[in-house]
Amino acid sequence: MKRVPVVATLLVALAIVAMIALGVWQLQRRSEKAAMLVHYARNVTLPPVAFPAIPVDDSLLFRRSKAVCLTPGSFSVEGGRNARGGTGWRQIAKCRSGAEGPGFTVQLGFGKDPHAKPDWKGGPVTGYISHAPDHQPLIAGMFGRAAPKTLMLVAAPPVGGLDPNPQPDLSAVPNNHLAYAVQWFVFAALAAIIYALALRRRVVADSDPSR
Repeated sequence: MKRVPVVATLLVALAIVAMIALGVWQLQRRSEKAAMLVHYARNVTLPPVAFPAIPVDDSLLFRRSKAVCLTPGSFSVEGGRNARGGTGWRQIAKCRSGAEGPGFTVQLGFGKDPHAKPDWKGGPVTGYISHAPDHQPLIAGMFGRAAPKTLMLVAAPPVGGLDPNPQPDLSAVPNNHLAYAVQWFVFAALAAIIYALALRRRVVADSDPSR
């Protein structure tokens, strides 16, 4: 009977250990995300801060804020739901905040025509801080390789004659790390089962007297 393939077995074992480690890490991230959601809920009740603020990180999510857009440099649209729950097009502007300022992104409000440019030349904006649209693949979150998301100011009230933006929604930051952890544990179990079946098939084939 042939011996168990050492190299293949070692590689499979290392892969299983890595997948289990990723699952445990996702469980840790789940606890961290739960604490962050508590922090975000508190942000809603705090007084406004200037935007963009320093540091510009996720600790500011859902905090009320205000800014002055000197001139909108460009506009873009994203699908979504407005304050009334209806579908529409999020009108998003890239703003200049000064000659040496970092600039910022602001969601002006909702429009009905994705090709219509908002009639807005800039000015003061109040609202709350949220994530700008992000199109990173879901698998990046499973591996923890997703790039930091950009923050933007969601105007409340809207500007440029647009429909109102929705109010701050904590469900926009889902705590899906448990699902990621379960996936990694399932992958590890499947890898172990498949390899065990492969070894069993090898043993049966080697013990077949007709071969």
